[in-house]
Amino acid sequence: MSSELPDLNRIAVLGATGSIGTSCLDVIAAHRGRLQATALTAHRGWERLAQQCQQHQPRFAVISDSSMRDQMGGNVFPRGTEVLFGPEGIEQVSGHPEIDTVVCGIVGAAGLRGAWAAIESGKRVGIANKETLVVAGPLVMELAAKTGSVLIPVDSEHSAVFQALQGGRRCDLKRIVLTASGGPFRGWSKERLEREVTIERALAHPTWQMGPKITVDSASMMNKALEVIEARWLFGLAPEQIKVIIHPQSIVHSMVVCRDMSVLAQLGTPDMRVPIAFGLSFPERIEAGASRLDLLSLPALSFEPADENRFPGLFLAWQALAGPEGGTAVLNAANEEAVAAFLEHRLRFDQIHQINLQSLENLPPHKGECASVEGLLELDQRARRYARDLIQKVAA
Repeated sequence: MSSELPDLNRIAVLGATGSIGTSCLDVIAAHRGRLQATALTAHRGWERLAQQCQQHQPRFAVISDSSMRDQMGGNVFPRGTEVLFGPEGIEQVSGHPEIDTVVCGIVGAAGLRGAWAAIESGKRVGIANKETLVVAGPLVMELAAKTGSVLIPVDSEHSAVFQALQGGRRCDLKRIVLTASGGPFRGWSKERLEREVTIERALAHPTWQMGPKITVDSASMMNKALEVIEARWLFGLAPEQIKVIIHPQSIVHSMVVCRDMSVLAQLGTPDMRVPIAFGLSFPERIEAGASRLDLLSLPALSFEPADENRFPGLFLAWQALAGPEGGTAVLNAANEEAVAAFLEHRLRFDQIHQINLQSLENLPPHKGECASVEGLLELDQRARRYARDLIQKVAA
């Protein structure tokens, strides 16, 4: 598939009711006639999805939880919107011939099948879901090369790297530097992290507005671990070519270091609409609706190393990449279960890492599990069962 877009870019937004989805729809609404919301999906939130459909009038709406079919009120969706149910509905719209671009904003491994269907059909795919490449990176990149699908990151850090790479040759890249805000607990001691973290504090991110799972991941820096793994596959890098530093102001979104030691960085206000707009219009640029970055009014920009003692979850990325294939899928599944338990008051914040580490070290993938999406999803379920058992033991 060419990187050039048609005059009207018909878009499927997977996870339309989440933070990525709503930001994406803001961009689409600002560019009617150029961008069109052709398919919108949600898991269970049919009321919010119906409201979005009334505003955007898509051809398709998908509710992935089929049990919601019986709970829906009548005539809540527009007459011209076909409503589909179940995961197969997401796969159907992702590969539909009336779709040009698929934005993958479904949180977790649940987003893999939709992304796979889009890539299999040769679509342009906006990758906002880190877990697609964390779980199935080698398979996804192999399939994209085969079908000609164009993968464009629409999260801030990987979009920053992607944009910086447009300024030079890929062969000149020496390494990349992903920046992290440090989250709400950047200055906390290890002892405070073990005693004083509450759900409310973990969800109070200082710069970004995100969903609860991603916000907790940011607080533990597991989100950055997943981004390291994603970058390894998306940009074809060796793990040692990926560095992470803390940048509390979230103005420098990431950097590319070239072999002549030049550093190419992408800067901007912390607004997800910027990478989304870039992904929907590349190789051109369109208005994103973000605030102007006023360099003269900025406080000093600061950078500091990531502390393994306080945020050990970040460093599980390199451990998983150095281990057997499939370890990253195990890590992701364990983390999803541990974060869910924390948000349900069943696990302390510091115990998230304990679950992740034990799962990664004690649950080796079976032979052949990593050869197919089906095998990886089976591994995902096996890792979840293992993590849930660990959570019960730790919480007892």
